[in-house]
Amino acid sequence: MLDGLDHPIVQAPMAGGGSTPELVAAVSNAGGLGFLAAGYLSADAVRDQITRTRALTDQPFGLNLFVPERTRVDDAAVAAYAAELAAEADRYGVALGDPAGGDDDWDAKLALLARAHVPVVGFTFGCPAADVIAEVKRHGSEVFVTVTSADEAREAVAAGADGLVVQGQEAGAHRGTFTNEGVDHTGLIPLLRKVAAVAGVPLVATGGLATGADVAAVLVAGAAAAQLGTMFLPCPESGANPLHLAALAAGDTATAVTRAFTGRPARGLVNRFLSEHSAAAPAAYPHVHQLTRDLRKAGDPQAMSLWAGQSYEFARPVPAADLVRELADGARTALAAAARRWA
Repeated sequence: MLDGLDHPIVQAPMAGGGSTPELVAAVSNAGGLGFLAAGYLSADAVRDQITRTRALTDQPFGLNLFVPERTRVDDAAVAAYAAELAAEADRYGVALGDPAGGDDDWDAKLALLARAHVPVVGFTFGCPAADVIAEVKRHGSEVFVTVTSADEAREAVAAGADGLVVQGQEAGAHRGTFTNEGVDHTGLIPLLRKVAAVAGVPLVATGGLATGADVAAVLVAGAAAAQLGTMFLPCPESGANPLHLAALAAGDTATAVTRAFTGRPARGLVNRFLSEHSAAAPAAYPHVHQLTRDLRKAGDPQAMSLWAGQSYEFARPVPAADLVRELADGARTALAAAARRWA
């Protein structure tokens, strides 16, 4: 699938509203690969998004699913965190959510894949069993698995993945780790090197990429394509929250990795909630995600999960198609300049 793209640009699946059919179609129509995000949606809602996307493009696109969490949750730690957040609930006049588990409608979404025949299916937060991957591939989809370490890469390739999304620690939003503990924080370029040494499948590089020169860098480092997320958030086709976009546009805040909002490590802009609650947040996903749901919707940027990669300040509100072409042209220019410099 990657070999057939006009441009080696993949738009990251951004759950929670960022990835819309309009954004995905615009990227794919421009010669890149757009990705829908199935996370947090019901199977019926995902089906509707696939239908809407197909009405907007006849080009290949992807769909990303969350693999059910396999890290054991400490219920006492979740209860203690809920007690800490009681004051936040009072502050915003909302109730804390029920810190329940769940599998994100996993079985229903797998059943949908058997009928939807999506060209590319991605998996994040783990690697499905080999028989699951084989079944998805049997229905005509290529399968990519997000990895954050060489060990995860080995597991995904052994399970039958056609390719890997190699996510460096610079990436915005959730780390795509297979478990919620022992997170590998290797940067993208050294991680690409480590994964390429153990995995003989195409690699998509992601994490803090912002410009055509960044795309060129990961292509030279061995990736078949570059995946960007934060750079697509301000595009008019994106469904990102306006308060989130305003915080990105300000460009004056550091980023940090936290479990405070969802119970899984994720990189976002540092705000009051992140600063005050990161230390106490347990490794409990989706329990913490459910717990903080209405707090995050209270309308205060200081209590929102403002996901952002380390290069977020370079994000601009340009049409997605223009961004794809700018990135591709910039990569060609950077590669040509490097070739002349060393000729």
